[in-house]
Amino acid sequence: MTSTVSNLGPDRVSLGVTPTLWWNDDFPLIDIGIPFEQCVSEMALAGFQGCSIGHKYPTDPAVLKKALDLRGLKVSEPWVSTYFTIGEEGRTIENFKRQLEFLEKVGGRDIVVAEFGLSSHLQPIPVFKHRPEFTDEEWGLLTDGLNKIGVLAANKNMRLCYHHHMGTGVQTAEDVERLMADTDPEHVHLLLDTGHLRFAGDDPLTAAERHKQRIKHVHLKNVRQPVVDKVKSNHLSFQEGILEGVFTVPGDPEGAIDFKPILSTLDHAGYEGWLVVEAEQHPATAHPLTYAKMARRYLAEVLGW
Repeated sequence: MTSTVSNLGPDRVSLGVTPTLWWNDDFPLIDIGIPFEQCVSEMALAGFQGCSIGHKYPTDPAVLKKALDLRGLKVSEPWVSTYFTIGEEGRTIENFKRQLEFLEKVGGRDIVVAEFGLSSHLQPIPVFKHRPEFTDEEWGLLTDGLNKIGVLAANKNMRLCYHHHMGTGVQTAEDVERLMADTDPEHVHLLLDTGHLRFAGDDPLTAAERHKQRIKHVHLKNVRQPVVDKVKSNHLSFQEGILEGVFTVPGDPEGAIDFKPILSTLDHAGYEGWLVVEAEQHPATAHPLTYAKMARRYLAEVLGW
């Protein structure tokens, strides 16, 4: 197949993968016992250059860096949950500072955050019905807080990348629009997660085109549209959606998202950074290495490397 996005070469982007193919970091019971070292070894075997940090990873940065260096992997990002909307700015900032120090020691650049104040996605309740709708005051707490920690990241030559997420107050394209409008573009960047936007009912390509200059990190996540429809019609929780198989990887024939125009949009915008494959699937029914290789093979076809 001829490459369609050949300018997104290894001089501009790095290909990563999250450990959520091997276990679930939100729901630890979605797990078949795959240990950390097997996970990162299979990431490298599948041909990826880096990975996000999961809950089974070593907490000592020197130990983690040694294990990743051994496999030729780098850290694409750690995850930090924020709680600005419920008045926990102090606790959130202190935790963010700790994660910045950790990221500095393992050699990463991007730090990913999402506001989990008032979130419903971890609860056993319908994810669409109970997603929070922030008040103007809560929006102000969130955007002011993000601007503050964005400066903290920039002061260490790192980038704060906001992850919109199902079941949170920043779920839809409209929410993303408000977040981008009300935050400092110099210090608050956008993580585009294709799967979460499609799950929310929006078009990730439109969002990529709209915010292409703010996007500094990308999660390439696919969705199975029949399962999205089932989550809506049967009032399922986020966890139930995952167990039903709502998410999958780029390159899966069952997936609904066409990634080529999204990647082309990023290419034309001059995107440089991580393209991280993500699919929160149950490893008992979706063999992790099989799906990791499926995604890497697809990206090889689309990117030409």
